[in-house]
Amino acid sequence: MDKLLSTIQSPADLKGLSHQQLVQLAGEMREALCRLASTRTAHFASNLGVVELTLALHTTFDFARDRLIWDTGHQVYAHKMVTGRYDEFQTMRAKGGLMGYPNPTESDFDLFMTGHAGCSVGTALGMKCGDDLLQPKDGRHVVAVVGDGAFTCGMIFEAMNHAGGLKKNLIVVLNDNKMSICPRVGGMAKSLDRLRMAQFYTGLKTEVQKLLNRVPVIGDPVERFLTQMKDAVKAGLLGGMLFEDLGFRYIGPVDGHNIRQMQKYLGMVRDFQGPVLLHVVTEKGHGFPPAAEDPRTFHAPAPFQRENGSVVPLKKTASRPSYTRLVRDAVLERMRTDRRVAAITAAMCQGNMLEPLRDEFPERFFDVGICESHAVALAAGMAKAGMRPIVDIYSTFLQRSYDQIFQELALQNLPVLLLLDRAGLVGADGPTHHGVFDLTYLRPMPNVTVMAPGDARDVAPMIEWALQHDGPVAIRYPKAPAEIIDRPAKPVKFGKSEVLRRGNDGTFIACGAPLGACVEAAARLADEDLDFGVINARFVKPLDASAILHAVRESPLVVTVEEGALTGGFGGAVLEAAADAGLNTAHVRRLGVPDRFIEHAGRNELLADLGLDADGMVRACRNWIGQPCETASGSRVSA
Repeated sequence: MDKLLSTIQSPADLKGLSHQQLVQLAGEMREALCRLASTRTAHFASNLGVVELTLALHTTFDFARDRLIWDTGHQVYAHKMVTGRYDEFQTMRAKGGLMGYPNPTESDFDLFMTGHAGCSVGTALGMKCGDDLLQPKDGRHVVAVVGDGAFTCGMIFEAMNHAGGLKKNLIVVLNDNKMSICPRVGGMAKSLDRLRMAQFYTGLKTEVQKLLNRVPVIGDPVERFLTQMKDAVKAGLLGGMLFEDLGFRYIGPVDGHNIRQMQKYLGMVRDFQGPVLLHVVTEKGHGFPPAAEDPRTFHAPAPFQRENGSVVPLKKTASRPSYTRLVRDAVLERMRTDRRVAAITAAMCQGNMLEPLRDEFPERFFDVGICESHAVALAAGMAKAGMRPIVDIYSTFLQRSYDQIFQELALQNLPVLLLLDRAGLVGADGPTHHGVFDLTYLRPMPNVTVMAPGDARDVAPMIEWALQHDGPVAIRYPKAPAEIIDRPAKPVKFGKSEVLRRGNDGTFIACGAPLGACVEAAARLADEDLDFGVINARFVKPLDASAILHAVRESPLVVTVEEGALTGGFGGAVLEAAADAGLNTAHVRRLGVPDRFIEHAGRNELLADLGLDADGMVRACRNWIGQPCETASGSRVSA
């Protein structure tokens, strides 16, 4: 098992391998990927598709010296195997193990920790500019590998436009597998499909380029003729070439699973002067038929076993429905009853479980690709026209549309509903994906209402209320099963919390999903004769000053709990309200995510590490009980 792969300690070990050995190595790398996917959820199909590309890159360049940046870094598993991390590979995405994205703390071969799309060309161009300024004679090559799904990002074209103007020696490898997580969308997808079919153009353009490289830049008739011939080929076969109009030489399409051909073309573009784009065609899931046939399901599949060539999912115990599913079902019901409601997502149809919306209401479902800023601007325009649009995007990705939330939503006070999936700790995806900053960036926005469901029963009523509210609303919820807290139903009212019970010894104020843990902690403290109340905040902005400030005035200990950054978060909002009311806050404590990036691990493991589970809350309250503090009236008591 892994006879060759186990001997690769660095890319230097690849240099002496024959072509046949490289083919064998590719097979062993795919087998290692299959073993990993059988133990835990991991990015699978995308990594199966870049094995040969990875080997060709590392055998053509010397990335101990040259520069390599991976866009949307979930495609780096093969890269990690050949850069000294094979022995740790089966720890991928496990607590204390390798990260599922590039990580400079793991290896010098990882230059940026990249978990979002679209930044590779800009950072690669920046490195090239820096190298040329600091070491102009060093001649380092700089390569950015970008998936076709990421090519919808506006930042890609901003960087390419700049690179074309600077005429720096920059290599962009477009890894075209016809997929993002779901099938790619939009005009760029159609353009790439046309390029895939233009095999004749590849060979002809190569010959034209060779001729052009030999012609001196003197503006003579031969040069003009060759240039016009190239442009004519371009226009006649492809209807114009955007990449070349931006100043890039376009080479391709090239078979991304043919190592020899990849080495040939990478060697060619390595010697070009100026920016060049190499179009590489790969198959997502290549080499593992179930993944190749269904790359969407096998993007990050649940653990599975292989039996007689087929895939058998590992048995899972029944669990509660996730917040994502409950939100999806509530939105679908609203779309059925109100033709003004439309759904917008940014290449996350599958992740947000929106396929039923897309299938039932295709005319009111919009997948904009990896273009979060555009998604919010699109929603603003739809709202201005009288619609009630919903933007369903992961919390960490919505950060990319901060200015549009400010300018197009809040400033115009338009009725757009932002659904922030994966708010809080997402688990194995780690610091690039933890959605812990949304409260901090949303709370300062005038006109924006911010909500968080405490359990499953809050979800549908909150969405129904939000779609009737005349202004922007954001609802955040985690990637987690949704609990059901047993209590009488209480309607959602603007800026009103839900007091589950009052306590004489303290009060938990829960922001969203930690409500269940707060209820459990209060019950366990009751076994120790400590009477704690619980408030389900429901609204982060506006805060329910009446109920929450009553708790601050009357409770010996107040504990705010949030699955988000403490800096600028919910607990801070409570302290601000108390300070504005002139209340003493010495007895107010905050539980949440501290001011540091949180590493990858299982979500429950992270909650326990941060003291955000019931055990942590009970421990914290035991420590705080008995500490002398002052009540609002100024008298000294034991908290």
